[in-house]
Formats: sequence, structure tokens, C-alpha cells
Amino acid sequence: MNRRYRNPSLLLVSAIFSLTIASRPASVAQENHSARLIEGAKKEGSLIWYTSTSAEDIKRLFDAFTKKYPFIKTEFFNAGSARVFNRILNEARTGKVFFDLVAVRGVETHQLVKGGFLQPYVSPEASAYPQGFKDSKGYWVDYFDAYNVIGYNTKLVPKDRAPKSWDDLLDPQWKGKIAMDEEMYSWYAAMAVAWGREKAQHFMKALAKQDIQLRTGQSLIAQLMAAGEFLMAMVLAHRIEKMKEQGAPVEWVTTLDPVTVSLHPIAVAAKAPHSNAAKLFIDFVLSKEGQQVVLAIGRTPSRPGIDTKMQSRNLKLFPISPELGENYNQYQKEFHELFR
Repeated sequence: MNRRYRNPSLLLVSAIFSLTIASRPASVAQENHSARLIEGAKKEGSLIWYTSTSAEDIKRLFDAFTKKYPFIKTEFFNAGSARVFNRILNEARTGKVFFDLVAVRGVETHQLVKGGFLQPYVSPEASAYPQGFKDSKGYWVDYFDAYNVIGYNTKLVPKDRAPKSWDDLLDPQWKGKIAMDEEMYSWYAAMAVAWGREKAQHFMKALAKQDIQLRTGQSLIAQLMAAGEFLMAMVLAHRIEKMKEQGAPVEWVTTLDPVTVSLHPIAVAAKAPHSNAAKLFIDFVLSKEGQQVVLAIGRTPSRPGIDTKMQSRNLKLFPISPELGENYNQYQKEFHELFR
């Protein structure tokens, strides 16, 4: 006689057993991977990071890392991305490599990949990151994001009058009242890719006629907007969130399509003197634990499931590919011609 029904308890036990068996190989492989890196890092004993990240953020990340791996002595050099890139080039000319890790803008990251300065490293944690937020060949993974959005002064712009889309910036009522950083080249390039060349050019030309107020520095722009010097501006979402917590009269638009995302790739030097320590740090900063530290220092973690407040907004994210750096000079030239 055919039995059409089975004991549900037995089925549940069987399913759990099957899942446990299936997960063991991956778990064991990751444990072995970590053990090898730890053994190698203990022999190396040091880690040197070249980055455009702020000294305060570096310290907090390194503090969390060395608490877990106290046998690694950490050092860093931080400066603007272009300066970090030039330092690496200058050191290479002397035949020396001092850095193990690098984290700079996408433009410079692309040039470092092309120049052979980076090695592929596929961290076990990288599988948690979506496409566009990691290199298909394993050269880098984005460890935190910056969302390029429209912000506004809530005392001067009521929420019901605030822009809902990029096209809303073209309304004549905003002429002369919008600010933007004078080096928004990556945003300009990303919009051209996301929208297509023709649509993006039409929008940019119309936006330029709005007498955009150009300033230097995202922090300064956000502060001036909060002070009422202009009604709205191109800003970074995480900075506006922090200002809101501090009581500033600011808000940002969550309905933009797209929200272009400035990536912060992290990668291992091709000839890293301390490659095991470098890989161990990448594993850490990409892990749930490391991304919680990124969140705690006021950045936007790129790993899904960490910043649940930001992710609950269902933003239409468009990561700015480092490969756009291939035509960076052309985008830069076009931006200057339009907005200056």
C-alpha cells in the first residue's frame, strides 16, 4: 500500500540533518582558510594600509581588528586618493613596495588594477556582496558606500515642496538656490551610464542653466545648506543623517532614480610584504562584525543586512564602477564645460 503521508517530525529532522551536512564543507574550508591566514600573519606581525579614509575611522577599524588579532602591529598612511596613488607610483619607481592594503576612490583603484599594483583576492566574505559592489575578477570589494543625493534645508523648503526626482531640480523656482561640489565628476559619469548618454546630456545641460552654486567639499556644502546659504544641494546621505541626529534642519530625498553610489574599494597589494595580514584584515572588514564597526563610525556599510534603516528605504542604488575611470578625463572636461 502506498503511503501518501509521512511523519512531519521525521521530515523536519531529515531536512535539518541534510542542511547540516551540506554546510559542513564550506564551514570547514573557511575555518581552514582563516587558520592559514592567522598562522601566516603571526609570522609577518605587521600590516600597512594606504588609504584616503580619515585617521579617526582608521583608528577605530584597527582597534577592533587588533583586539581580535593582537599579534599584528598596524600602521597607515592616509591622504587624498590622488596623493595615495602618486605615492604608490613613486615607490614603484624605486623598486620598493611598502603597503599591504589600499583603499582609495574607484578611479585610482582602476588605475592600480591596470598598472599591476593589486592582486586578486576573493575573500570568503565577498559572497555576501552584490554584483557591482565587488570586482568580477576579485581585485577589490567595496567596504563602505556614500550615496549621492539631493538634500534640503527643512526650514526653507517644506517637505511637500521638496524635489522627488532629479528632474525636479529643473523647476525655475530653484534657480540659483542649488549647490554642488565642483568635482562631481563620478556622479556625472554614473548618470550618463545609468540613464544613457542622450538623456543624461539633456538633463545636465538643463541643470547647468539653473546657475548651480559650486563649492569645494561635501562637508562644507552640507553645513552651508543647514545654515541657509542655499535651499538645497547635492550631498552625501550618511552626512545628512548624522547632521539630523545633531539637530540640524536638513533632510534628503529618498525617491531618486538612480541614487548613485560612490564606492570605497579595498584591495591587497600585488607584492604585499604582509599579504596574510592584509587578507585577514579584508576578511574582517567585510564580515558582519567588521561592517558593524563601519556602521558605528557613521559610514554606510556595503554589506546587505547591516544598515537596516538605510536599506528599509528601498533606494534605487547604482554603484559607480571604478572602470568609469577609463574615460575619467573626458567626463571631467565635459563637467567643467557645462558647470563652469
